[in-house]
Amino acid sequence: MSTKFETYKGLNLPKIGEDILKFWEDEKVFEKSITSRDGKTPYVFFEGPPSANGLPGVHHVLARTIKDIFPRYKTMKGFQVKRKAGWDTHGLPIELGVEKELGITKEDIGKTISVEDYNAACRKAVMRYTDIWNNLTQRIGYWVNMEDPYVTYEPKYMETVWWLLKEIYNKGLLYKGYTIQPYSPKAGTGLSSHELNQPGTYQDVTDTTVVAQFKAIHDSMPSFLKDVEGAIYFLAWTTTPWTLPSNTALTVGKKIDYVLVKTFNQYTFEESQVILAKNLVEKQFSGKYEKVASEAEVTSYEKGAKKIPYFIFKEFKGNEILESRYEQLMQFSLPNDQPENAFRVIAGDFVTTEDGTGIVHTAPTFGADDALVAKLAQPEVPPMLVKDENNKLVPLVNLQGKFRPEMGEYAGKYVKNEYYPEGEAPEKSIDVEIAIQLKTENKAFKVEKYTHSYPNCWRTDKPILYYPLDSWFIKVTDFKDRMFELNLGVNWKPKATGEGRFGNWLANANDWNLSRSRYWGIPLPIWRTEDGKEEMAIGSIEELKNEMKKAVAAGFMQKDIFDDFVAGDFSEKNYAKVDLHKNIVDEITLVSKNGTPMKREADLIDVWFDSGSMPYAQWHYPFENKDKVDTIWRKADFIAEGVDQTRGWFYTLHAIATMIFDDVAYKNVVSNGLVLDKNGQKMSKRLGNATDPFETIDKFGPDATRWYMISNANPWDNLKFDIAGISEVRNKFFGTLYNTYSFFSLYANLDNFSYAEDDIALEKRPEIDRWILSELHTLIDKVDQYYGEYEPTKATRAISDFVQENLSNWFVRLSRRRFWKGSYGEDKISAYQTLHTCLLTISKLSAPVAPFFMDRLYRDLIGGTTKKGKLSVHLSNFPQAISTYIDKALEHKMQKAQTISSLVLSLRQKEKIKVRQPLQKIMIPVLNNDQREEILAVSDLIKSEVNVKEIELIDEGSGILVKQIKPDFKKLGPRFGKDMKSIAQIINNFGQEEIAILEKEGEISVLINEKNTTLCKDDVVISSQDIEGWLVANSDGITVALDVTISPELKSEGIARELVNRIQNIRKDSGFEVMDRVEITIQDDEKLKIAVNQNLEYIKRETLTNELNFKQKLEEGTEIIFDDIISKLVIKKV
Repeated sequence: MSTKFETYKGLNLPKIGEDILKFWEDEKVFEKSITSRDGKTPYVFFEGPPSANGLPGVHHVLARTIKDIFPRYKTMKGFQVKRKAGWDTHGLPIELGVEKELGITKEDIGKTISVEDYNAACRKAVMRYTDIWNNLTQRIGYWVNMEDPYVTYEPKYMETVWWLLKEIYNKGLLYKGYTIQPYSPKAGTGLSSHELNQPGTYQDVTDTTVVAQFKAIHDSMPSFLKDVEGAIYFLAWTTTPWTLPSNTALTVGKKIDYVLVKTFNQYTFEESQVILAKNLVEKQFSGKYEKVASEAEVTSYEKGAKKIPYFIFKEFKGNEILESRYEQLMQFSLPNDQPENAFRVIAGDFVTTEDGTGIVHTAPTFGADDALVAKLAQPEVPPMLVKDENNKLVPLVNLQGKFRPEMGEYAGKYVKNEYYPEGEAPEKSIDVEIAIQLKTENKAFKVEKYTHSYPNCWRTDKPILYYPLDSWFIKVTDFKDRMFELNLGVNWKPKATGEGRFGNWLANANDWNLSRSRYWGIPLPIWRTEDGKEEMAIGSIEELKNEMKKAVAAGFMQKDIFDDFVAGDFSEKNYAKVDLHKNIVDEITLVSKNGTPMKREADLIDVWFDSGSMPYAQWHYPFENKDKVDTIWRKADFIAEGVDQTRGWFYTLHAIATMIFDDVAYKNVVSNGLVLDKNGQKMSKRLGNATDPFETIDKFGPDATRWYMISNANPWDNLKFDIAGISEVRNKFFGTLYNTYSFFSLYANLDNFSYAEDDIALEKRPEIDRWILSELHTLIDKVDQYYGEYEPTKATRAISDFVQENLSNWFVRLSRRRFWKGSYGEDKISAYQTLHTCLLTISKLSAPVAPFFMDRLYRDLIGGTTKKGKLSVHLSNFPQAISTYIDKALEHKMQKAQTISSLVLSLRQKEKIKVRQPLQKIMIPVLNNDQREEILAVSDLIKSEVNVKEIELIDEGSGILVKQIKPDFKKLGPRFGKDMKSIAQIINNFGQEEIAILEKEGEISVLINEKNTTLCKDDVVISSQDIEGWLVANSDGITVALDVTISPELKSEGIARELVNRIQNIRKDSGFEVMDRVEITIQDDEKLKIAVNQNLEYIKRETLTNELNFKQKLEEGTEIIFDDIISKLVIKKV
């Protein structure tokens, strides 16, 4: 039985996806892609772990496609690519989701629900959507080992993280500090600086702002102000009025010029004398205020006047008012420590006169700059801290973001309305209430709305507070220069992200706040005595067991709680006996060297440290796989995630690798952009513009979705996702490829072609075959380079252009007669071999991006031949470009033919003349004999393609075609700047001779402002003027003129060609075989009859017709309508 190529009744990409996925699973193709490369050079890929407590979106299809392309490509290049899936199972996303589900807040944990039960709920919730994630992963063809993923909550993973933390501790890079930090009341935890800089955290908000009046204590003022009669007020501006009760100082700039201004308060109309920066007087005294020339004009002011006068009557430097004192603005409580040192004017370098008053309201409790300047003051300014019910010093705002009882009528109220449960926020926020109070008490100079940028928590989307917290930090400032230096060796795509966004972040990195006041995460493995004088870091379960043994001996523990765990036994069964989460390890008391009990520090670690540890923790390093991690697996050849990970995973990977190994964690990184809707808006369920990835794959299949996403925009650019774009890719690229294969398989099966013959030597193949093979090997070279440089968009676009323009629109169209005409000889075999080679090569080049369709194409092409292939395209080797196949002169010549054909076809379209309508002539001006010979060599191809009878080549200088030229201002502007007008004038004055030089040489020298300047062809736009009866077009230095006059003979031939087309369509629709011969009867039509009689042999030959007759009237038959002809015809098989 002869071998046949598979044939299909239509392109069904979703069905191909399903069938090939089943084939992969049945044949274990992914596993074989790894085992078949045993002993080969490893290519290391890291999977950035997603969290499975949320559903995947269409942006995950893009992210996973990018991750999938390069491991597939590298496998085909001969590398062994092991890739392990992972799950990010700790942190705020999980905890907040569980709290919402259980109807609790963080404060309820340990009270209404035990930490143990809460953590159990988190463990259950975190893997809720694993099946859906796995389903999407499989359906889009993302090859990653999901059978053995790393999971960040598993004991082995957590043990490695503890080991890393102990290494960092031993290097002196881990310390505890009491500092002002970003804090999320809704999440109940502090945040690191990289979390605060996630995309979208800073948002424009409109807040109530207050310029407060702080009443100076007269006796504390410098002598030149003591003489001033009446009250003096310091003006200080704040965008957070809720911090005013915690004010303990006012900060000025020593060298800034300040003034004393006499005026009236706009709310109470009391006489006021206020101090503020000279440069900000006009800004603060805008609106109702009016500057006057004398103090008397102020004194004469009467309430109700249209304008309030103000007069500047003293000027001085900031250093002259230092140590002045003022009355506490809002007297709810005094600082617990050294209250006598509060409410003073101090100096600070950060004070500016860009906005505000030049005097900064200073609340050391709620601002890092405030805390620092207060600490540097002599004597130190105390923060507003009070003792709580446990005798512990705390701020006036609690950890939920509410005022404490000391705040009187404000007690129990949230400091920001966003913290209230939905629908419960009061009409007036705390800021508004405080502003109203200050207005009535003559303590507010100005109250207004102000729009500014304020940070929100990256997970709750609620405003953060700056809050004093005890936290553990990694001393990033000690090694940030090394991180910056190492990053210079990383290949970033795009380069600008690595050098700019990421590089700048590293250069200005702050110490990393590692502590999280949460419950579900990896506990900080540090035990401390109550006085903080002794501490111990634990780096393994074995070490913890040894320390518990000592604690038992000291009487601090009854037993080792991991008693049945066997150190050194790395079996899963043994590790299932331990749990390192908070609810377990917080029960452990250790003993210090001096015999004092030690409790674990209560915090968990930042979840970003979890994910940044994955290069080592996924292999349980250094307890297992130490040699392989040290030599191979600790450094990725390639990683890819969203651009937001420059502040997340990319950063933590790099920081940990720098600290532990003084090396990079990855060599190549693709930082992919956002997936937006077609209008450029961010996708969200709320806006109703989110795309369901499963519905998209159901409709278009995984290949069209992947190809569209990669070919439409560079991975690092934002993708405007449009379903219509996928449809276009399906039709234009996959449809063209499918049709080309269908054409090949149809005729190959008819001729029983099975590639049984030896390859026909290149020199014996027709020129059209040699050309397409040259283009093919050029394409191999380009695509290999593009994949190798992590440029998949360039690769897909090059493949698409080849398939649609070179293979389908040119090679197949010009060669189609060779497949269905003539005997099975060398020419036909060459055509089959050439087209088979092209299709097979395209299946391999495209396989990394469109893995399902290309595997089907590959298997069908191999299955129809006697040649032996691999089980799957993904087990085959990537094509290699063979230089002897590449003929650049032939490519250039054929490119010329394609350009000329394209120009002629565009002129036909412009004039609405069908391609089936023959035309008489095209004229082409040539610059030299080489160009003449080049065009003559492909003239028959051009005539056939554009359906003209003759090509006339004329001398460029004949004057038959007149060229015109104009400047390309977009190109000239950046090059010539102010000289552009002069350049443009010279170009506009060019004659035919200068234009000819530009076209022939590619450049011309001109004199501009007595300087020789070279103009290039790209700097201008050259076109040709139409001539009567002809249409003219230009492109790539080629001009064509098309004779659009249609003679009666040409018209008849056009009718004959239209008739042939209709007959061929009816044959196909009637189910005739390709080689069936027929008889045709046509209903009389005068024009049609003339055309048939003049072209009878052509029609019969093209349609395999034995007899063709006319009949005056046909009762039955198929109606044919074209141009101004209406008739019927009947076709019968002979």
